[in-house]
Amino acid sequence: MTIRSVADMAIEGKRVFLRVDLNVPLTSDTAQRGVADDARIRAALPTIQHCVERGARLIVGSHLGRPKGTVKSELSLDPVGRYLAEKLDREVLLTDEPVGDGARKVVGDLREGQIALLENLRFHPGEEKNDENFARMLASYADVYINDAFGTAHRAHASTAGMVPMVAERGAGFVMAREIEFLSRLLGEVERPYTAVLGGAKVTDKIEVLESLLGRVNSILIGGAMANTFLAAQGQTMGKSKVEHEKLAMARNFLRKASDRRVAVRLPSDVVVAREFTADSGNVVPVDAVSEHDMALDIGPDTASAYGEMIAEARTLFWNGPMGMFEREPFAAGTLAVARAFAENRRALTVVGGGDSAAAAAQMGVAEKMSHVSTGGGASLEFIQGRTLPGIAALQAE
Repeated sequence: MTIRSVADMAIEGKRVFLRVDLNVPLTSDTAQRGVADDARIRAALPTIQHCVERGARLIVGSHLGRPKGTVKSELSLDPVGRYLAEKLDREVLLTDEPVGDGARKVVGDLREGQIALLENLRFHPGEEKNDENFARMLASYADVYINDAFGTAHRAHASTAGMVPMVAERGAGFVMAREIEFLSRLLGEVERPYTAVLGGAKVTDKIEVLESLLGRVNSILIGGAMANTFLAAQGQTMGKSKVEHEKLAMARNFLRKASDRRVAVRLPSDVVVAREFTADSGNVVPVDAVSEHDMALDIGPDTASAYGEMIAEARTLFWNGPMGMFEREPFAAGTLAVARAFAENRRALTVVGGGDSAAAAAQMGVAEKMSHVSTGGGASLEFIQGRTLPGIAALQAE
């Protein structure tokens, strides 16, 4: 992949359009909204600071939430801009709209080292539609295009794909470059054993990932509600657990394929059950002892221990998806155990594929011990399937 890094590009004095991912959760205080979780802002800071320190006239673009092409004041980037200005200790000029006379004036008046933050790109219907006219208006702001928003790289939107060929020079920011570097390793020759840990709610959401991994990994460890469907496919009675009954044949077919490819697929041997999602505690039972009134909400301690042993033996590791209802403390132990096992394997290449997995690593305080924690859950899954991501393809040198 031939993609230039912002560090190697001549950006001094130029108008640089920097697409970042500032799609962060906001506080519920409607009087003065603030940033509830700044992880994505912190990830964007090194590239922003690099551009500013080199004297670029910086135009920052991002989306926030899903306004679906309409202006929604609660999804304004204003609180993000204020927070960004505080972290950078410099003024960040927020435009009143993504494109238009007001935005053009703010961008046109930028001096070297100054920053303009365009209002939420998804306030304009042309962003998600990858509308050519909207893309052209965005491109008219810039001499150089830099994409540092890996989490949106699998979307062919105007700011991630459509505008890129219309700008004279293009490249990747530090987040994007690191994502490409580490995720690409998983597609090449790796040290073995190579173990993938997959969790989450639905087989439907992960089946393509699972099947793509069969040609690469030595073992797959499955958890989360997704494991319930696989267990049911093997004949287990899962009570009130979430099971995709219409996907049982798909699950059985996958298990047959894995056996044919000699890939070890491990499913839970015990689970943490409760009568309701809102229960304050759960009980540990073997998977063949789930009562008709209970639902499996986490992997059990025996499963967590067995998974931990396999993770410890691996030399390449990929993880995406929680092992249970991670957002509820009584059912978070399995996910946290996987995070701990990843962190303790210091000899392996450990890649965490974003989302709840990244949150678990952060909660455990072990994110820094991983080789790489991705900023994009959906994008990382598509990347390791070998798919072409529009936002990355657009950056490749002609």
